Amino acid sequence: MADLRQRLAEPGIIIMDGATGTQLMKLGLPSGVAPELWNLQNPAAIKQHYQAYIDAGSEAVLTNTFGGTRARLSLKHAGDQTHQINLAAAQLAREVAGDSVLVLGSMGPTGLLMEPMGPLNYDEAVTHFAEQAAGLVAGGVHGLHIETMSDLQEAKAAIVGAQQVTDLPVTVTMSFDSHGRTMMGVKPEAAVTFLLNLGVAAVGVNCGRTLEENLVALTAMRQAAPEATLIAKPNAGLPRMEAGGEIVYDVTPEVMADYALKFKTLGVKMFGGCCGSNPAHIAAVKNALAG
Repeated sequence: MADLRQRLAEPGIIIMDGATGTQLMKLGLPSGVAPELWNLQNPAAIKQHYQAYIDAGSEAVLTNTFGGTRARLSLKHAGDQTHQINLAAAQLAREVAGDSVLVLGSMGPTGLLMEPMGPLNYDEAVTHFAEQAAGLVAGGVHGLHIETMSDLQEAKAAIVGAQQVTDLPVTVTMSFDSHGRTMMGVKPEAAVTFLLNLGVAAVGVNCGRTLEENLVALTAMRQAAPEATLIAKPNAGLPRMEAGGEIVYDVTPEVMADYALKFKTLGVKMFGGCCGSNPAHIAAVKNALAG
């Protein structure tokens, strides 16, 4: 049986999956439709999405629940389906993953700014994340992965919310830009110290602008916390629109595989792709890291 804590303690790098949204669009997700709704409306496509990454070599897949909090689903008039949407995403992933591939419950930002800059207070945020985590845990996830965070208080709310409903391991990644900080001004050194003190199993970077900037941010985390278990899930570069409206990411599978080796030198324990990456990127990474 897959066990995240055990896998983190073993040698080697856990190969994660790549992008979700862009892959679901390739499977026919209409523009403007929340990907999470497809967990109930088009489960066959969601299973196909998970399967493609597992076939490419992913040893851990994230559930299709990045925007799965009640706060975010309410924007699509689906807040009352929060539990069912998260439950279904996890169950579908477990059906495809079997007993050997890890299924991690994806928990992204609520989309609301925290007080005093926005309307969301800390206790409300904890409640939102606890509700989401409960659905994912009921669906059978092996751990909870909090991702693309920029505000440490929201990240803390997600961690505490998850810890309120389960003792499964929690991992968390922040998103940094070219100025070396998150959108809310958090530096990697501050993030890794703060998050490790909350008892997470691993911490790191995801999304961001470029592979190089993610590498710089993760290097800062390693220097600040030599003992940390690190994660990297960078974008395949920045998107650009070609003639005809097609969105293209410039980072090839080969380039991402080369960078995976650079992240390996930092002792990264979990590596995958974020926006713009696809199963071909993961297959190339898998091959490079096996060499």
